[in-house]
Order: sequence, then C-alpha cells, then structure tokens
Amino acid sequence: MIQEPRVDLPLALEHGLTEQEYDRILKILGRTPSFTELGIFSVMWSEHCSYKNSIALLKTLPRSGGRLLVGAGEENAGLVDIGDDFAVAFKIESHNHPSAVEPYQGAATGVGGIMRDIFTMGARPIASLNSLRFGSLKNAHTRFLFEGVVKGIGDYGNCFGVPTVAGEVYFDESYQDNPLVNAMSVGIVKKGAVASAVAKGAGNPIMIVGSSTGRDGIHGATFASEEISEKSEAKRPSVQVGDPFTEKLLMEATLEIIKQGWLIGIQDMGAAGISCSTSEMSAKGEAGMKIDLNKVPLREKGMTAYEIMLSESQERMLCCVKKGYEDKVKEVFEKWDLHCEIIGYVTEDGNLDIDYDREKKVVIPSFELVLGGGAPVYHRESKKPAYIDELRKFDFNSLPEPEDLHDTFLKVFSSPNIASKKWVYEQYDSMVRTNTIVGPGCDSAVIYLKDINKALALKTDCNSRYVYLNPKEGAKIAVAESARNVVCSGGVPLAITNCLNFGNPYKPEMYWQFKEAVEGMGEACKYFETPVTGGNVSFYNESMNTAVYPTPTIGMVGLIENLKNITTSYFKNENDLIYILGEDYEELGGSEYLKAIYDKVEGDAPGLNLETEKKLHDAVLSLIEKKLINSAHDVSEGGVISSLAECCIINENNLIGAEVSIKIKSRKDFSLFSESQSRVIVSIAPAAKTEFENLLKKIGQKFELLGNTGGEKLLVNKLEFALEMLADIYFNTIPRIMNE
Repeated sequence: MIQEPRVDLPLALEHGLTEQEYDRILKILGRTPSFTELGIFSVMWSEHCSYKNSIALLKTLPRSGGRLLVGAGEENAGLVDIGDDFAVAFKIESHNHPSAVEPYQGAATGVGGIMRDIFTMGARPIASLNSLRFGSLKNAHTRFLFEGVVKGIGDYGNCFGVPTVAGEVYFDESYQDNPLVNAMSVGIVKKGAVASAVAKGAGNPIMIVGSSTGRDGIHGATFASEEISEKSEAKRPSVQVGDPFTEKLLMEATLEIIKQGWLIGIQDMGAAGISCSTSEMSAKGEAGMKIDLNKVPLREKGMTAYEIMLSESQERMLCCVKKGYEDKVKEVFEKWDLHCEIIGYVTEDGNLDIDYDREKKVVIPSFELVLGGGAPVYHRESKKPAYIDELRKFDFNSLPEPEDLHDTFLKVFSSPNIASKKWVYEQYDSMVRTNTIVGPGCDSAVIYLKDINKALALKTDCNSRYVYLNPKEGAKIAVAESARNVVCSGGVPLAITNCLNFGNPYKPEMYWQFKEAVEGMGEACKYFETPVTGGNVSFYNESMNTAVYPTPTIGMVGLIENLKNITTSYFKNENDLIYILGEDYEELGGSEYLKAIYDKVEGDAPGLNLETEKKLHDAVLSLIEKKLINSAHDVSEGGVISSLAECCIINENNLIGAEVSIKIKSRKDFSLFSESQSRVIVSIAPAAKTEFENLLKKIGQKFELLGNTGGEKLLVNKLEFALEMLADIYFNTIPRIMNE
C-alpha cells in the first residue's frame, strides 16, 4: 500500500493553490481533503482549467448573436450556422509550455487535443491551422524548437488525415525561451447531429473510451499555469505523448456513436484528464457521478488514484451513454480496436464520488470544481506599463534616411517574418481529403464544402509588436486583419475564436496588457459582427529573462456562398491595372522596416478606424461579387512595396512583374514601408476601369491607381527588382537558415 502524503497548507502551495484557495477547499468539504482531492482541486482551479484570472474580462466579449448556435464556452468548440442545415465547429488552443520543453510531442498533442474538441461536437474535422512564435532564427535553440514543432504538427496532422491549410509564423527575441504554439481546427456537422458535453439522467452509464491511461501528462494543466524556468526541463513527464493513428480510429468510432443517437453527452479528456471530464460533464447536467477507478484501463502498473485522475494521456473520451445502449457502444469501439469500459454511472446527489481499491478517494460537489461554479474568479490589479509612454516619445524623423533604398528593401523583404513560410507548410499535407481550393501562401485558405457547394475562408492573425506598443489598438488590428484576409479571399467574416497568450496575470503591467487587448478585441468583433465563439487563455508565458509580447491570436472563419467569388492574392495577367484601396499615413510604429533596418520596436501601433475598415471590407466584397477584380492582397508587414512584391511572385508557376508609382508623402522610406491599416492592393482588367472607379466613388472608398502589371521586373518609383531574385529571397530565406 502506497502511503499518501499528509495534506496541509504547504502541500497545497506546492500544488499551485493559494492559502485563500486552500481555506476555501476546507470550507467546501468541511474537512481536510484527501491527497487525490487536493490534486483534483489543484488542476481544476488552475488557470488553464478555471480561467480564474480571465473569465471576468472574457465575459465582456460579444459571445452570442450573429450566426452563433451555441454561446462561447458552452461546448467543446464554437458552432456557427452556415446554412443548408449545416454548421461549422471551430476552436483554437495553445500548447506553449509543453512545446518549450518537448517541441515535437508538445506541438503534436496540441493538434490532437484541438481535433478531439471538434469531433466530440459530432463534427468531422476538415482543416487545421496554426499560429507559431519563436525567438531569433539566428539562435540554434530556436532552430531546434522550430524544427521540432513543425515536424510535430506535420506528422500528427498528416497521419490523422486532416489538411493543414493556413497559419502564420513570426520570429522575435521576446519568444526566445517561450515559444507560442497555437493550434486551430475546423469541422463540419449537420445541425441536428451536434453532441453536447453533458452527463445527466440517474443511472445512465459512464464509459471511458479510446487509449489506456498512463502517467504521461500528470499536472499538465498546472504546468501550463506557471512560468517557464530552469525547473521546466524536469517537467517533461507533464508533456503528453500523442498517437495520431489511434486518434483517427477514435474519431471514426466517436462520430459513429454520436450519429446513432446512443449518447447523452461526450467530452474529450484534455487538460486535467478524468478530473476535468467527470466534473464538467456532471456539473453541466446538474448531476453527480459515481466512478470506480479500478475499471479504468491502465497502461502502467501500480498507478494511484491521484495519478489516474490527473493523467493527461491522449486519445481518450468520457461518454455518458443512454441506459440500455452500453453493449452497442462497446461493439463499435471494439470494432475499431479501442478500449471501452463502463467505469461508473450518473447520480442525483451532485457529487463526484470516486472509489479505488475498495477505498473512498474522492467526494466533491462537482459544481464547486468548475468554471461558472465554485472555481475562484479574480479581478487582478492592472497598471499601465511605463514603457508605453516612453516608446511613444520616439521621433521617427531622427532615423537616418537610407542611402540605398534598393538594398534596404531587399533586407526588409528577406526578414523571416515576411519571407514565405513554404519551408513550414511543405511539411504539411494541405491537400488530403481533396477539399482544399486555396492552400497556404495566399491571404487566407479556402476549403470546399462538398455537401452544400459552398466554401470556407480561414485565417489566423496577430501582429504582437502592435499589441506590445498599444494593446487595445493592436488587438483591434488583429481582428481587422484576419477579417481583411478572409474578405480578400471572397469570404464574409462570420465569427472568431481566439488564443490569448500573455505573461503573468499577477503582475499589474501584464494584466493591464490583457485587459486592454480584450477591450480592443471586443470593440472590433462587435463592429464587424463577428462574435467570439470561444478559445483559450494562456498566461504565464514568461521565462527567467523576459515575457513574450502580448499575443492575442485571432482565428477567423468566413463563408463563401458562391464559389465563383473565390479570389487569390497574386497578379494573374499582363497589362492589368493595379490599384490600392485605402490611405497611407506613414505609420512605422512596430513595423518590420523599423526592426529589420534599425533593430528598434518603437512608437505607437498604426491607427485603426473601424468604420473605415468595414467600408473597405464591403467595397472589396462588392468588387468581387461584380467580378471587377482579378486579385486582392492586403498591405501588412513590410508596407506597400513588400505587398506588391508578393503579388508578383506568390504564384511561383507564373511570375508577373509590375511597374508602379507610389505617392510619397514626406520620405520615400516612410511611404514605401508604412504599415497603415485598411489597405488592399487589387488588380483589374483595363476594360473594368470605369465601372470599378465609379463603384468606389459611389460608396466613398478611397483608391489610387498605382500602375500596371507585366514584364519580368518589379519597378517601384524607379527602383528595379528582378522577379527571379525576389522569388529566390522570398522562398529560400528560411530554408537557407534552417539548412546551415
């Protein structure tokens, strides 16, 4: 018999609980908790599971309305109506801390976990996206992390059989010790076939299905709720190990039993494993559960109740089955060669009641464990960081004007943040299942929905430098740019999911960043009518040296009703006219130009007028609908000159040059590299000129004729660049660094 440690305040503190939280547990139970109970409280009340430092602010976001079918946080993933009796389920989550210590498995299990959130809704996953942040590529450890994360994402997604179609990768010193790995999944489901994460109905059996339970991932939730330090390397056991082939079998079996209607509810065992799924499902159903851990299939001998309850072994589900259908459910899982065992049943007393080896290990009211129930909710102190006002004082006119703009542009264009991420997405299968119409490389991915002859436009976005300089405006821009990218592909933005990556919320300056970003994100989502379907908060993204830039990653989904409206970024024809929609204000705060040339992050984020941005979206969608444009590409990192270069070369199979003249406001470098928002480059047939311009004048959309396409060079204000050279820089910069 293993002797469990004595439970007291020091042990509770070791588990990441505070003294006040431990006192609260004593009051809830009316006694000292058992060791297993303490472990359950520690994971369920961790930041990762309880959102205790963020939920109060998250509730201020627009979490209903539009085409939303379930409110944010009500189910495993968001659900949005796309017509014809179908819905799209989608969600994004982080796996930052595990990826920092074990990049391959950390990233792989991040993909696996988010896929399970989708198919437990009854939705079949159709696409995967990601948003990745690393330190400088000059650093050998960064290259190790980068390589491992990309391989982990690729191997899991490719083996699982879902295309990875879009994403983003940024490099900055702030992420040196704490990379960000955000994974997004998108699935399709008939509206009448949606499953819920609930357990109810006294006597209904509780079944654990999928893989057996081991010691991997124990305290993964609490590990994700603390800062990265030298001790993190010792926490490799907190990183789960994934098996995509088992997950593929689990998905097919799960979708089959959901379709048959044999379930009351089902939930993925992600963070906190059995502890989370049992408590959340029963609390949602206002019920309890009686569980016998001796019935749980184990892969390791001698496991304790504490270990079984906290294990985060992958590819497992908890099912509440309609009484009388147990054998049918078991038959399906046995067909797919997966474990399926009855481990308990639903009760009416509201308690999570756990036995192991004929001994009572746990009796906790389920409601007291969960978000929205007894889990603590905090309003943390916030304070504007001193660096904000200091950086705003920067005088951009003090920057020396480049002597050679030609070479300056080549240096900016070769930044890994602008260069093609082909090295990344070539390792992903973006075409499996044959639904991918537009894959990685354009403004957003486009996925065909065969059942309803429509398409989805998908994108992740965030410029964290902007958020660092101005959290509120930066978060607005993240929403606006993700919507702009969807619009440039012909999609109408529907809703977002978010992954909010920030530092330690107990530090007032960090919490101020978070508070401001949530406010900005909420304003933009309300204005664009793109409600927040749910997502993830990842705090404690700090190392011994620094905190990461605040990074509220936005995952946007848009609907393309008419497949003829699908639009891509690159120039299509010789002698088309090139226009820019929008206006430049020579904004260089947080720009790629400022970082690449002067190694500075200074000033303020670019301004964003929501009315101007929405008018641009409507203008572009109207132009696409009327078949007046041949391409559309937003202006972002590197300014208009970089976006023009991308338009010329993104389509490697057909490079098309351009000759343009950009209006200079004060300095050439300021105008060429400005990252002012709400701008899109479009190309049109000369015959469409009059109708195109008249439409824009009628709706009051600002525009400017820049020049025309054609030739084998890009000519910008008499600066001349051979397309082959630009293509070489764009597509080979990252491979050269990684192959050194």
